Amino acid sequence: MKLAQLIAQYVTFRKSLGQDFESHERRLRTFSRFMGESAEIDSVKPHPVAAFLAGRGPITRYWHLKYGTLRGFFSYAVTRGYLSVSPLPPTVPKPPARFVPHLYSRDELRRLLDGTASYQKHKTRILMEPHTFRAILLLLYGGGLRVSEALSLNLADVDLQEAVIVIRDTKFYKTRLVPLGSDLNDAMTKYAKQRKWDGHSQSNHAPFFVTRLGARIPIRLLRRAFQRLRAHSGVRREDGQRCQPRLHDLRHAAAVHRLTAWYRAGKDVQRLLPLLSTYLGHVDIASTQLYLTMTPELLHEASQRFAKYVFGEVSHD
Repeated sequence: MKLAQLIAQYVTFRKSLGQDFESHERRLRTFSRFMGESAEIDSVKPHPVAAFLAGRGPITRYWHLKYGTLRGFFSYAVTRGYLSVSPLPPTVPKPPARFVPHLYSRDELRRLLDGTASYQKHKTRILMEPHTFRAILLLLYGGGLRVSEALSLNLADVDLQEAVIVIRDTKFYKTRLVPLGSDLNDAMTKYAKQRKWDGHSQSNHAPFFVTRLGARIPIRLLRRAFQRLRAHSGVRREDGQRCQPRLHDLRHAAAVHRLTAWYRAGKDVQRLLPLLSTYLGHVDIASTQLYLTMTPELLHEASQRFAKYVFGEVSHD
């Protein structure tokens, strides 16, 4: 049997069990193209499989994602008699240390927002106007959105009268409502008015965040602008991590700052954590926990809560 045919059969089988198999399907189709569309399943040998897993450059966590996908597929092939033995490598390398996101301080956030008005040297070449850039950053942090979710918003998705936005077809193929706090809603309302005054389309299907010419903002444009803004504002990390602060780190900061605020307010954090998970659009709490990197500030608040629970008081030393 052809490798591509068996992969299609396996994908159909897994989906028939009600599983969300989209990411695994994409990796298997990539593997099929790597091996060649005419490859037979019994011609798949360990060496090319190892080459597919290795990819280019150092081993990352993606190696283990690919390995997990292929392990399920080859187990299926062996148990159904298409292969006598799995061609996967017998040893699995240790996963690299998990990347630690940068958690912006409130001072860094202020510098970034203030810098949107002055980071661009050549004013005549501006494609994304300063007020648009600032509004995007505010929504990424204040709403905890993914970058793609913010840039995919249409006017119909933003209900500023009810202070809520609709996030459609997210990373996990779900739609969710994100309520906006009063300050954030005021900021989005101010942007929407400026957008209208600038003469951009008011059609429900028009993009909410637009370039100077009214087009949807490409993610590459936003990322390049953020790199310049970060350098202009003097926001950088010195902890040896492999990359400098990212746009996506605004989402991490939003989650950690919210958790810290709950601790300080004496809220029941364990009860509220599922609400934060829903707000961020995660499929489970475990996904949210990845965002809650322990910072000295967060650790202090958690320790204070623990001391109050055990001793009935909080030490102020």
